[in-house]
Amino acid sequence: MLVNYLRLLLLPFSLVYAMAVTLRKKLYDWGIMRSVSFDLPVICVGNLAVGGSGKTPTTEYLVRLLSDYKIAILSRGYGRKTKGFIMADHNATAETIGDEPLQYYQKFKQVTVAVCEDRVAGVRQLQNNHDIIILDDAFQHRAIKAGFNILLFEFRKLGTLQFLLPAGNLRDVFSSRKRADVFLVTKSPVPLLHVAQQASVNELQPNADQPVLHSYLKYGDLIHLYRNERQTLESVKNFEIFLLTGIANPDPLIEELEKYAASIKHEKFPDHYAFKNDDLKQFKSAFMGSNKKDKIIITTEKDSKRLRATGFKDLLVDLPIYYLPIEVELFEEDKITFDELILNYVKSNRRNR
Repeated sequence: MLVNYLRLLLLPFSLVYAMAVTLRKKLYDWGIMRSVSFDLPVICVGNLAVGGSGKTPTTEYLVRLLSDYKIAILSRGYGRKTKGFIMADHNATAETIGDEPLQYYQKFKQVTVAVCEDRVAGVRQLQNNHDIIILDDAFQHRAIKAGFNILLFEFRKLGTLQFLLPAGNLRDVFSSRKRADVFLVTKSPVPLLHVAQQASVNELQPNADQPVLHSYLKYGDLIHLYRNERQTLESVKNFEIFLLTGIANPDPLIEELEKYAASIKHEKFPDHYAFKNDDLKQFKSAFMGSNKKDKIIITTEKDSKRLRATGFKDLLVDLPIYYLPIEVELFEEDKITFDELILNYVKSNRRNR
């Protein structure tokens, strides 16, 4: 509650930020600042808020949908300690390219993964050898003009009062949504009632050519951090769960785990947090100090990339530590619409069409 009051004190700074964002938006809209287009399909996955909307699993959905094409994913690489254009290879780590790009690289061997702060420069490096480029989190990067913009909105945040940075979590003004080609509402409840779907449309007020589609999260099996071991969530029913996260919004994950857990002890760190030895020693000490016989450590797939960093294995390797993968899935009718939109855009904009 104190944090919320402190954020309200920052509202004047949010007004200054809003003026700066709006001016920049107008300069691009008027053509005073130029956007660069490319002659191949460029799909942008973005949102208006800071983190937590489901960009990573949505990007992975696109990779699976477009598996017949040669794809490059271009990201800024948040959390990395490097600069400039870097293409992921077998030496890549979360420190060199960021945790999300590392996840893409390790999961999709047929896909090129690269990072670059300058998206225009990054696409220029990739365009000649690929059929499609997916821009991960580049909706605000107006220097590049994507051919197709997917804008994500988290279901539970719709209808709530949100402020621009630094008082809130919005990094762009709500009117910017009009640049998107499709609105994808993420982390929707299952089943999704028609009245809830209509509420999303009412809140987003789309143009006639902006479909509002809904998706939900699908959880996989738990995968051991170091060993080739899997187990279902059902197998840890009534376990004590020690949850370790460094993501923007762990709430949906907690809700899923509450279906199975006797208790959840959550150690929460900021998004893209660089774990330190002392953090993990304290966490391990809390785990070892529990008298519960049936207990397990669970983290996210994104966090697993940073937890596998050199130096942590000796601390964690003997523990029952697993990560929980997630996928995005769309409701049946929305899936048909979304897939057709993407596939038709790509087919219509291929260089060899």
